[in-house]
Amino acid sequence: MKVKEYGIGPGANLEGADLHGANLYGANLHGANLEGANLHGANLEGANLHGANLAGADLAGANLEGVDLHGANLEGADLAGANLRGADLQWTNLQGANLAGANLRRATLPFALDRSTNFFD
Repeated sequence: MKVKEYGIGPGANLEGADLHGANLYGANLHGANLEGANLHGANLEGANLHGANLAGADLAGANLEGVDLHGANLEGADLAGANLRGADLQWTNLQGANLAGANLRRATLPFALDRSTNFFD
């Protein structure tokens, strides 16, 4: 996977992008559109995804440790087995998201949970 093929930065339009396994450590994707993107197994540790659209994205097994997801849209996203340790998920839309097996230790979750969020396999 070649990250250079995509314009990575704040407000980037990465809808449907194939970024599986990419190293996006500390990337600034504030307000980016990643709807339906494949980020399976990607490293996003310390990234800024504040207000980003990740609806339907595949983030299974991704490293999201310490990521800022404040106000992000993760509706229907697959976060199974993802590492969200210390992530900021305040006001994040998790409607229909799959968080089965995800590491949520020290994650901030106020106003982020929904009845349709799946935490179990």
